[in-house]
Amino acid sequence: MRIGLIGTGRIGSFHAGVLARHPRVDALVVTDPDAARAARVAERTGATTATSASEVLASGVDAVVIASATSAHAELIGRAARAGLPAFCEKPIALDLPGTLGALGAVERAGSVLQLGFMRRFDAGYAAARTAVRGGSLGRLHTVRAVTSDPAPPPAAYLPLSGGLFRDCLVHDFDILRWVTGREVTEVYATGSDAGPPIFRAAGDVDTAAALLTLDDGTLATATATRCNGAGYDVRMELAGERDQIAVGLDGRTPLTSAQPQGPPAPAEPWPGFLERFAPAYEAELDAFVGVVRGEAANPCDGREALHALRIAEACELSRKERRPVRMTEIPGL
Repeated sequence: MRIGLIGTGRIGSFHAGVLARHPRVDALVVTDPDAARAARVAERTGATTATSASEVLASGVDAVVIASATSAHAELIGRAARAGLPAFCEKPIALDLPGTLGALGAVERAGSVLQLGFMRRFDAGYAAARTAVRGGSLGRLHTVRAVTSDPAPPPAAYLPLSGGLFRDCLVHDFDILRWVTGREVTEVYATGSDAGPPIFRAAGDVDTAAALLTLDDGTLATATATRCNGAGYDVRMELAGERDQIAVGLDGRTPLTSAQPQGPPAPAEPWPGFLERFAPAYEAELDAFVGVVRGEAANPCDGREALHALRIAEACELSRKERRPVRMTEIPGL
């Protein structure tokens, strides 16, 4: 199998390594607006380089992996669909609903395949939580708590392009909440704080946010995120039911120290970032994509799943700005 990779930044470079090692990928073609960066990745992985996305799409590849700048995702998805190529794309499809719907429409008209990169669906802990919830071992689920904390802010230039904390960061929590519980969000109430570094205020963004989400069976979920968690990268989910409660992401590297005198010891080596924490999940999602391209498996994360998560993020942003609860019926897109 011959795969094209568009974008060789941090996540694209990681994907290149995974694809180069995959036993069913025979050849890899990479491109990036920064030709020198693409060349370095190609040299490290044994890939060949292309001068542009157009060259990749016309090079006889069997599928494409899109890891470009977010602003290019929707266009590249549409071009891959019109070329009849299955595509894997990092989230998001676009930073707004019209762009997302346009790209999804292109995929549907072409009858093509689009798999979205919500890697948490491939994490062993979240998969076990899904089994526990849906198997009934927790009893009636009443509370879910999701946490995403980055160890340091991204570059200032990234913030105006990110879509904001809800769309860029918490969208992962919104997707995994739906996937684990099998329920839909009906209402959100969200707020945020820009009391941290001034780069967030300059970008009209917040560095810390919290959302209360009501699910369609009455379960209450909270989702919090921050860009300023100096202890380390922290992604967790706690699920509490009438019989039992469990936690995802709680291990010897979770950057959480107990204040109790007899509590567990502080982590010796906290997670430094998302690539380290979710490396096995990133590999698993690309392995799944190879299976989809070969016709051996169903699409595990269709583009419509990204639309659901983005609508929740849109509702949270509206709630934050207008300081009120927002019903999901207020958000177009379905």
